Amino acid sequence: MRTLRNERVSSDIAGDGPERKCILSGQNAARDALIRLAISPDGPDGVAMVAPDVLAKAPGRGAWIGVTRAELEEAIAKGRLKGAMARAFKGAKLAIPEDLPARIEAALIRAFTDRLGLEMRSGRLLVGSDRIAENARSGRVAFLAHAADAGQDGNRKLDQAYRVGLEAEGSGIVGITLPLDRATLSVALGRENVVHLALTDRASAQRLNPLLARLNHFLGTGGETSPTEGGDVPPAQDEQNRALGGDTATDSASGADMMI
Repeated sequence: MRTLRNERVSSDIAGDGPERKCILSGQNAARDALIRLAISPDGPDGVAMVAPDVLAKAPGRGAWIGVTRAELEEAIAKGRLKGAMARAFKGAKLAIPEDLPARIEAALIRAFTDRLGLEMRSGRLLVGSDRIAENARSGRVAFLAHAADAGQDGNRKLDQAYRVGLEAEGSGIVGITLPLDRATLSVALGRENVVHLALTDRASAQRLNPLLARLNHFLGTGGETSPTEGGDVPPAQDEQNRALGGDTATDSASGADMMI
């Protein structure tokens, strides 16, 4: 299925508010906290293939889910996703690939790492412990994160430098542990041994927050808030935002309609 970066998406709910409803849980959440599913129009024998559209850019109608990977796998196994999709697309012939959860996870990781790459090319992403520590102590770090397999000693040193720069010593604020290991981060950023990373711009952190929160939620990691509670930012990042005097990147609105 094509993903058209600049093509306007047809409305897939009544109205154009920032919330959508998960077709599996029935709960409302901000668009940025949910995953859009689209269908390919060119399937065999008129059967459309369901595919993830995590950037919500594919043309046509879509359906939204806000469940974890484990919950999605259960919904697929029990036929609940197929039924919900049939209702959302009003009886269209649909095929759900067995590896849909894996496809979604891969797409979420790519969306997150692509954003990291954009921030690096813009000069707002720092890698390397020494460089991060220097900027952190000077108060020039707005977001600090560690690879899933980073060593605790290295984490502690950078966390301490970060708190010094925030003038928040004793607060317990720490960098976020990402659900990605150093190998994944290194490949994504085209650098060797990316263990820690930092953003020097608050707006950059706010662009990254919803992508990370959505990935963590789908994986069931990170202890993020529920998508229905607003914010949807891991607690460590929420602490970072408050220390910087900023808000989370997603704002919920009331009065959302059905998403079909």
